[in-house]
Order: sequence, then structure tokens, then C-alpha cells
Amino acid sequence: MEVEQLQQLAAFRNPSVLMLLVFPAALLVWIWRRGGASLVLPFDGATRARPTRWRFALLAAESLPALLAALAIVALAGPQRWGVPRSKRALTNIQFCVDVSGSMLARFGDGDRYDAAMAAINDFLDTRKGDAFGLTFFGNSVLHWVPLTNDASALKCSPPFMRPDRIPDWFGGTEIGKALVACRKELIERDEGDRMIILISDGQSFDLYGGRDEQIAADLARDNITVNAIHIADFGIPDEIVRICALTGGQAFKPEDTDSLKRVFAEIDSMARVRMEKTRAESIDDFVPVSLAALGLLTLLGLCGLGLRSTPW
Repeated sequence: MEVEQLQQLAAFRNPSVLMLLVFPAALLVWIWRRGGASLVLPFDGATRARPTRWRFALLAAESLPALLAALAIVALAGPQRWGVPRSKRALTNIQFCVDVSGSMLARFGDGDRYDAAMAAINDFLDTRKGDAFGLTFFGNSVLHWVPLTNDASALKCSPPFMRPDRIPDWFGGTEIGKALVACRKELIERDEGDRMIILISDGQSFDLYGGRDEQIAADLARDNITVNAIHIADFGIPDEIVRICALTGGQAFKPEDTDSLKRVFAEIDSMARVRMEKTRAESIDDFVPVSLAALGLLTLLGLCGLGLRSTPW
């Protein structure tokens, strides 16, 4: 028998109650196997006619209370059935890793690079409802501003507080390797869902030289963390960033203006397609068949009470 067929079998919340069915079963056996006493009438030589024509109907009518008692016991046992497995959206854990070095204040579109990046992130949040998001700012230090959460409003309120012109001087600089390692630690704490880092930076990072980029990429790939990088700068994407993205299954992008930046986020959204997972079927109460059967027996019992009964003559 297939698993799907097994899941359709009836189940009971309190199966031990079904042991009480022995009593209505015994009553039914007694009704159908009992022998009736003869009725002696004062007629010489008369014999009592056996009601063979109505015997089955009469016994069936007498059996209705026992059947109702059996249905009551079944109802007390709590009949259940398996619901249809539902599909739910698979979670994606997305950690934004945003550069807040001083160069992020350079002109980009109608504003600066930092404002354009944060505005694009906010638009991206609206397209990925149901995912978990975290926000990390980095320079020479790393600050996890928003832990991974399904509440996107926490990220949308963040831009004014970590502008590059408001952070301490010692926070400036660009250490991408340190930031990626810190983001990896945040993501591996989440057991559920896919993992992704979206790196937004405009600089090069000395802590990725000497093979350090491949080592970091190997650690990220082992933990199933994909890195997509958005390089907002006048020069080309550093080779180290390209290698990290390629080794983790992501891509590196270089938008030229705010419109192309939006298209980059749209492409990342299409790359991280929403997956649907089937959840396990849940057992739910199923009193409808028992109730309908009981209603039918009660109707028959009422109709039988109008005249279907045994008489001694």
C-alpha cells in the first residue's frame, strides 16, 4: 500500500475508547440470536403463528439503539482524518553587507552611493516578502545593525543612522574579507532556509589578497552561502570579489546609475527564485460521517416508533 493511501486511513484521537464497542456488539448478538417465549392463548388446539415475514424488519428496528450507542462511542474516540498537505514558501535568509567608508558619499545619480544603495535595498525588501533579512555595516570594523528578521521595517528605518558622514573616523576604510566572515557567522546560526549575502561596496580590500579570497569563498560555499556583489565605483570589479561570487554560486554586478542598480536587484531577485515546500499533512477532527450516520439512524428509529413493533397476536 502506498504512503498516500496509508495517510487516508481513519485514525482516532482516543483509540482506547473503541474498546467499549464490545457492549453494543454484545447487545446486537443478543437481539438477533435470542429465542422468544411462546404466548399461550385460550383457544383449544390453536397454534401460534410465527411472524416470519416481518421478523427481519422488527429485529432491525430493535437494533437501532445499539447502533446509535456504537456511533456515540466512535464519536467519543475522536475520529480524525489527514488533511491535504499544504505548500509553504521556503525561507531565504538574506544578509545585506553595506560599505560605509567615506568613498560611499561620492556622487551617484541624484544623490550619493550610500543613499542609492539603501533606497534600492528598501525596494528589494518589498519584492521578497516572507524572507528573513539582516543588515551589516562595515568599514575597518563590522557592525550588525539589524539581526536576521522577517520584519523588514527594521531595515527600512536604518539608512539615516549609519551614513558614512556620521560614523566615527576609526570606522572608515574597507575590509570586505572581515565583513564577509562576520556575515557568515550570522547566517550559519539559521538552520532553516537558504542563505545569501548581498555585498554592496565601492572599494578594494587588502584583506582579500594572498589567496584569502579563495579561503573565505570555500568557507562560504561549504555552508551553502551564496554571495552576490554590487560594485558601485568608477573602476572595474576587483578580481577577488568576482572569484568569491563565482565560487559561491553568485554573481558580481557593476551598475552605472540608479536605474541599472534597480535592475541589478531585480536580477538577484530572479536568481533567488522563491521555492515552495510541502508541509506534512495534519490530522483534523472528522465528525461529519459519524454525525450523518447518527442522524440517519435517529430518523429511522423515529419512523419505526410510529408503528413498526411486534405484537403477540
